[in-house]
Amino acid sequence: MTPRLIDTPVLQTQRLTLRAPRAADWPYWSTFAQSERAQYMGGPYTSGKAWRSFGHAIGHWVMRGYGTFVFSRLGDDTPLGVAGPWNPEDWPEKEIGWAVWHREAEGKGYAFEAASAARAWAFDVLGWATAVSYIDAPNARSIALAERLGAWHDETAESLETEADAVEVLVYRHPAPETQQ
Repeated sequence: MTPRLIDTPVLQTQRLTLRAPRAADWPYWSTFAQSERAQYMGGPYTSGKAWRSFGHAIGHWVMRGYGTFVFSRLGDDTPLGVAGPWNPEDWPEKEIGWAVWHREAEGKGYAFEAASAARAWAFDVLGWATAVSYIDAPNARSIALAERLGAWHDETAESLETEADAVEVLVYRHPAPETQQ
């Protein structure tokens, strides 16, 4: 028997399924987390840090009742990345985050589609009135995605402290639910 999160929502968009992480996602996360692709998320990670990080993502669902969704193409359960609400204990604000795990999945609008659905769920179901995205300043692709989602650089918001404090973290504020189109 493989334990799994039960009673977690499953969202569907035109092209994607969004669901809670499961043990079978570990190899995909591990490959991503230990690569240079994870550079804007504190990586590349060691195998042990990747393991703890994945456990953190699963534990977030248990502790908060929500977390980042793993997204895949409809009809194909191969995980492409994650998107969704995130709020660890020491975070200044509730966040909508995302990461595309496979280079082949970039540039197809999957992260936009997944983040849009997850953000709508956070606002509609969780009742969030606001959300931010914390983005490393050199991460041009995530900045572009945040802006495509309608978020703007909020210079007045409290930023995150990074482990090394070597990289500036920008705060992008998402539009309130009533102002979204």
